[in-house]
Amino acid sequence: MATYPDSPIDLRSDTVTKPSAGMRRAMAEAEVGDDQYGEDPTVRRLEETVAGLFGFEDAVFTPTGIMANHIGIRMLVGPGEELICDADAHIVAHENGGLAAHAGIQTRTLPSTRGLMDVAELAALVRVGDRYTVGTRALEVENTHNRGGGAVYPIEVLRAIRALADGFGIGLHLDGARIWNAHVATGVPLAEYGAVADTMAVCMSKGLGAPAGSLVLLPPGRAEEARGLRRRLGGSMRQSGILAAGALFGLTNNLGRLSQDHENARRIATALRSAGAAVREPETNIVLVDVDDAPAVAAACAAEGVKISPFGPKLLRIVTHLDVSAQDCDTAADVVSTALMQSPERD
Repeated sequence: MATYPDSPIDLRSDTVTKPSAGMRRAMAEAEVGDDQYGEDPTVRRLEETVAGLFGFEDAVFTPTGIMANHIGIRMLVGPGEELICDADAHIVAHENGGLAAHAGIQTRTLPSTRGLMDVAELAALVRVGDRYTVGTRALEVENTHNRGGGAVYPIEVLRAIRALADGFGIGLHLDGARIWNAHVATGVPLAEYGAVADTMAVCMSKGLGAPAGSLVLLPPGRAEEARGLRRRLGGSMRQSGILAAGALFGLTNNLGRLSQDHENARRIATALRSAGAAVREPETNIVLVDVDDAPAVAAACAAEGVKISPFGPKLLRIVTHLDVSAQDCDTAADVVSTALMQSPERD
């Protein structure tokens, strides 16, 4: 088994990418101002560009996707009110209870397959509130779905969930951290994804390769309220046009190439399956592998220069991105296959 101590192949997440030389130049040359005062022209250009792509009136730049999700949901749900999402949603599994801790929002979850909720089951879960019952104020969907292995909601299902929300008079938040991957995988226009949501969060530091930053997309007339909440959460920034320039560069130069990441994910999955691994078929850039001891396998791979994530006691996550080549993926698949063959459970 080959080792790579000086240049590990990092497949833990698509957040590990480094800015390219071109992106660094764009950031260094960015026109900046004080964003807290609304005076950073590059931030404003990014906000207007992304809002326009999804058909929203406005957007607010945030340092993280967790903050973008939090603000978007707060636009729809108040303290002591209820949000419904799937049981493996990022907002309940990986955001440290922020909705409860900071906003007093109650979440109720629906078990689902690959993170994609069934519309009929979702409809049965919605509660109409009264003085004795907490009413549902909004629904939340995640597209693509992280713990679902990069699963993509069919646009018809999203439209049906939108119609369901409208029927109950409640809101719909779309966690679109990897919506760019969904768009490239399906060809569904970004504006069609935007049309199903009242609020939406999109991330610039995953597939698009920016060093930091997300945006929350907002209903008409809510931008100033969102900026006030961003400040309360400690998310106001100053000359953040440097970050916004990286995001704009990624949007211009790295969106179309996401299909390479999807192909590389399939490449890894095919190689691992050929080696006898229990691989779930990837839809986008996330490969999930069922194993007996995920931490042990991940540690064995790391020792050989390949970083992957234990995504639970018996589940591995492998994520392709712009900083790994097809050759890197072949090497990684070989290292993972060997680690699986040498694990004690296989003896």
